[in-house]
Amino acid sequence: MDANTFDPDLIHAIFKLVWNRRALQRGKNEGAEALEGEPGAGTSKKSRPTFANANALKLSSELLRVFVTEAVERAATIAEAEGASTIEATHLERVLPQLLLDF
Repeated sequence: MDANTFDPDLIHAIFKLVWNRRALQRGKNEGAEALEGEPGAGTSKKSRPTFANANALKLSSELLRVFVTEAVERAATIAEAEGASTIEATHLERVLPQLLLDF
């Protein structure tokens, strides 16, 4: 594994955390709908585990690495233009809207 990228196991753990939270939220929403008296609400979906294969995790890790690198480079450019020697959160906040559009 390249030392300059994120660990695919870490990315997988983050994905699993998000998937589990969404599954819990869906369960709560389906439970609330069932209480409202809708027939069959929440019974049509099975609770299936979500997974990602190794190639998808490697690609996600690389995409995240490129995104973070680009964010830091753009924020550094803003900081340098302002004469600052360090990148502050405000520099990242200023580049984030365009960065998200570019990705």
